[in-house]
Amino acid sequence: MIFDCAIIGGGPAGLNAALVLGRSRRNVLLFDNNKPRNAVTQESHGFITRDGVKPGEFRELAHKDIRKYPSVIFWRAKVTAVHNQAKFFELQTEQGEIFQVKKLILATGLKELLPEIEGIREFYGKSLFSCPYCDGWELKDKPLLIVARSSQLYQGARTVSNWSRDLLVCMDGKKRLTEEQQVRLKRNGIRVAKKKIARFNGYNGQLTEIVFSDGTAIPRAGGFITPNWVQAAPFAEQLGCKLNERGGVKTDSYGRSSVKGVYAAGDTSVISPSQVIIAAAEGSRAAIGVNMDLIREEF
Repeated sequence: MIFDCAIIGGGPAGLNAALVLGRSRRNVLLFDNNKPRNAVTQESHGFITRDGVKPGEFRELAHKDIRKYPSVIFWRAKVTAVHNQAKFFELQTEQGEIFQVKKLILATGLKELLPEIEGIREFYGKSLFSCPYCDGWELKDKPLLIVARSSQLYQGARTVSNWSRDLLVCMDGKKRLTEEQQVRLKRNGIRVAKKKIARFNGYNGQLTEIVFSDGTAIPRAGGFITPNWVQAAPFAEQLGCKLNERGGVKTDSYGRSSVKGVYAAGDTSVISPSQVIIAAAEGSRAAIGVNMDLIREEF
């Protein structure tokens, strides 16, 4: 049997794509190895009717919705290889299973590469976060810090200052801000630390202070880190999909990549902002693109 579509990735983008394709009467394989990037996340925010939902609960509700449509099959396995056979795609799982599909949606998401700072993983997802729109409200008016790459530090500092003016902007021993940017931040009451960061201290995932290489420590209750993002799976590049300037798969308005029959959704294509509601919308858009193209080919 050749399936209409395979979706690799069971996050919000993949789940919403499966829902739309199920409602479109398509035979779909949804591959999910149950290792989501947001496993460290306590709650997800910014999704109307689901604000504050726990990621596990979100997945459970999504699966319940999708199971109403019997043409969608959940397959708990890791896809290890994808081959373009011109008229269809051949997928192989870790267990050696082979599947053939007409269309392929990549919703594999991204992998975070955090700065090499002692203690960072203990606090990431609990009191250190990557997105102020997702977690800024919970940290409002607290003493915060921000660490980011040079190209994003200034803009990130301005953004985070919307939630707290008690903000420490960390250059981490590198020239990540121009002199003019430093002056502007200080003029707005925002502190700038130039010294290299030695470690984060705290307990039970709650940050209490940041310690610098000279031994000085400044109390902080949380903050925001900008990781480097890389594709979590190699399939897009292996298939020859063009990437955008930020490393996501370049797509059109219906999730179509540069390779015919391959679509991308969620963080796989839209790296920032990384929000559940945006990823879900991307999944819906790609699913509509798949169904439109299948109809055009069948008609």
